[in-house]
Amino acid sequence: MKTKTITIDGPAGSGKTTVSRILAEKLGYIYVDTGSLYRGVAFEVDESGIDWQDDAALNKFLSRINIEPVLKKDSFALLSSGRDITAFIRSDKISMLASAVSAKLAVRASLLEIQKNIAKKNNAVFEGRDMGTIVFPNADFKFFLFADLKIRALRRYKEMGKTGHILADVETSMAKRDKNDSQRKEAPLKPAIDAIMVDSTDLTIDKVVGQMLLIINR
Repeated sequence: MKTKTITIDGPAGSGKTTVSRILAEKLGYIYVDTGSLYRGVAFEVDESGIDWQDDAALNKFLSRINIEPVLKKDSFALLSSGRDITAFIRSDKISMLASAVSAKLAVRASLLEIQKNIAKKNNAVFEGRDMGTIVFPNADFKFFLFADLKIRALRRYKEMGKTGHILADVETSMAKRDKNDSQRKEAPLKPAIDAIMVDSTDLTIDKVVGQMLLIINR
C-alpha cells in the first residue's frame, strides 16, 4: 500500500514542531523532526572539534557517524552510535551550528536517504525547512507555516522559561538564523510553489491543526 507523506516547513518559532506532533497524532501517522537530524550532526561536529568547512574532513567525519532516529507515533528521539543525544541538541549553540552545517551539500546528501526510507515505510508528517521543496517534492500535502518575527521570538522566549535569556537577544538570534536559512545556497528556506501557506501569528495551535485537517480530509 502506498504511504502518505505530509510536509510542514517554516522558520523557527512558527509552531511547526507542536503542530506537526499533534497533526501526526490525530492522523495516526509517524512524526519526523528532520531538524533534529541536522542538530545531531551539528552536535557531533561540535563534540569532535573537526573543521567542518574543510570538505575532506567533513566527508571523512560523515562516513563514520551513525545518526539514527527513533520513531514512535507520539514522539521522536535521536541516537548517535547508540547514544541518546535528544537532550543535548536544543541549545542556542547547536541551533546556530546546525543552521550553518546544514548548508553543506555533503551533510544534506548523507541525511536524505534516511528521510526517504522513513517515508517509504510509514505514513508520516515531516517537519523541516526544505521538506516540500527538496526532500519530498511529490508529497501528498505541503504546508508552509510562518508567523511574525516578534511573535515567534516571544514564543521561543516563553519556551525557554527562567533561564536568564533576554527577549531582544532571542529575537536577534532568530532573525540571524532566518537569514542564514533563507540565503544559504543549498536548499534555502522557502515555500514550495504548491505549498499551502498558513500564518500562525494570530492563531492557536488547535486552530492551525484544524485548518490543516480540513484541507487533508477534504
